[in-house]
Amino acid sequence: MSSDSAFRVPNSALSRRELFGALSAGFAGLSPVRAASSPTPVGVPKNAICFSIASGRTFGPRPTLRSCVLVFFYGGPSHLDTFDPKPNAPGEVRGEYATIPTAVPGVRVSEHLPRMARVMDRVALVRSLHHPMRNHNSAAAEALTGRTPAGGDQELLTDDPRGIPTLGSAVSFSLGERAGILPYVALPYTLYNVVQLPGQTPGLLGGAFDRFQVDRDPNAPDFRIAAFEGASDLSDRAALLRGLDNSALSGPAQRGAINRDRAVRLLASPEVRRLFDIQKEPQRLRERYGRHRLGQSLLLARRLVEGGVNFVAAFDGQTNGQDANWDSHEKLFPRHRQLIPPADQALSALIEDLEVRGLLDSTLVLALGEFGRTPKINGSAGRDHWPDCYTALLAGGGVKGGTVFGSSDKIGAYPATEPVTPADIASTIFWRFGIDPATEVHDQTNRPFRLSEGEPIRQLF
Repeated sequence: MSSDSAFRVPNSALSRRELFGALSAGFAGLSPVRAASSPTPVGVPKNAICFSIASGRTFGPRPTLRSCVLVFFYGGPSHLDTFDPKPNAPGEVRGEYATIPTAVPGVRVSEHLPRMARVMDRVALVRSLHHPMRNHNSAAAEALTGRTPAGGDQELLTDDPRGIPTLGSAVSFSLGERAGILPYVALPYTLYNVVQLPGQTPGLLGGAFDRFQVDRDPNAPDFRIAAFEGASDLSDRAALLRGLDNSALSGPAQRGAINRDRAVRLLASPEVRRLFDIQKEPQRLRERYGRHRLGQSLLLARRLVEGGVNFVAAFDGQTNGQDANWDSHEKLFPRHRQLIPPADQALSALIEDLEVRGLLDSTLVLALGEFGRTPKINGSAGRDHWPDCYTALLAGGGVKGGTVFGSSDKIGAYPATEPVTPADIASTIFWRFGIDPATEVHDQTNRPFRLSEGEPIRQLF
C-alpha cells in the first residue's frame, strides 16, 4: 500500500473529579502574573505590532502558526546514527549503519530512516544544536523550556514551582485570548528519571497554564479519556449552582467561579471529547502511523491540532534506562535498530498527513532529544551523553523544506557553523506564533523574566 493512499481525508489516568478539581484549583489559584509593556524590539520597524500578553496582540508579521507539535525523544538519540551521519569518519566514530540519499540532493541520513528520507524536502535539519547540560534531568529542562535550569547540571534535578515554564505552558499563556479552550496537551505519559523530569510544568505561570495530561496508550484497544465519562450533565449542574448562589463575587472568588466555568466547559464539550476519539480514524491510516504507542500518539496529536489545540507535546520513552528509552550507553546499534524504525514511520506519517489535510503550513513540527551521543563509540559498544552538538528537526509552519542549517565538525563533536541553542529554538516557536520572544513577564513576586533569551532562526523560513 502506498503512503499516499493512507492519507485521504475522510485515556487519561485522571478521574473526572480529579481533573475538574485540578483545573479549578489551578485556574483559581493563579496569582496575577503579568507582562510588562516592552518597547519595540531592536531591528523591528516602529510601525510593527509588538506582542503584549495582557492585550493578546501580536508581534511582527501576521502570525502564520496555529499549532506546534513537539516530539521529544527522551534519552538522547545518536545524531551520528540518525540525521547527521559521518560516513567518512573513522570506524569508531562512523558506527555500523550505512547512509542513504534523501529527497534533497547531497543530504544523507541513516539507512534506518527510509521514510524520513522521502520527506526530507519538507524538513529542515538543524545540525548545530548545543547546550551545557550533561545529565538527563537538567538537559531535558533546557530542551523543554529553552532555558538553562537555575539548579544547574544535576543528575536528579527536580522542578522548581517558581521556575521557568515548559514551552507549551508559555505558548498557552502568551496567546492570551487567541488560545483555544484546550491550548496544551501532553501525551502519552509524564516523563520520569527517579523524580518527575523537570521542564514539564507551568512553573511560575501557575496551574491555569498546566498541560492536559493524557496518561494512557493511544494504541490500546480500550483507549479513552476517563475524565470525560459522564460529563454531559456537568453544564446543567454548574448552571444550577450559579442560580442558587445570589451573592456578588469579587476578587479571587470571582476568578475562581470563572475558572470553574472554564473547567466545566472543557469537560462537557462534545467537540473536545471527539478530539480524543482515535478509533474514528481509518484503520489504513492507523497502520501508516504504526500500531505502536509512538505512532498512535502522533496520530492523536494530528487530531488535536486539527481540532484547534495550540501545542501538543508527544513523548517517546517514559522512564530512563538502556532498555526504557534512547539512552544507549551500551549496545547502541541493536538498540537504535529497534527504536529508529517506529520513529521513522510515525514522524514521516505525521508530516505527510498534515500536508494532505492542508495543515502543514499552519503547524510547526519540532523533533529533538535532550542531547545527542558521543562521537566516539565507547568500550561497551554504546555512546554516552553529548550535549555539545546534536540535531533538531523542523517541518511545517513555514519552514523551507530541504534546508540544513548549521553543521557539525568532521566527527559530529561540535558545531562548525551557525551554532544554535535551545533558547533559539524556543524563540523561533514564539516568533512563529506571533509572540515577541523578548516580552518581559513578571511573576507573583514581581521578578521579571523574558520569554526567551534566544533569537529566532529566521533563515529557516
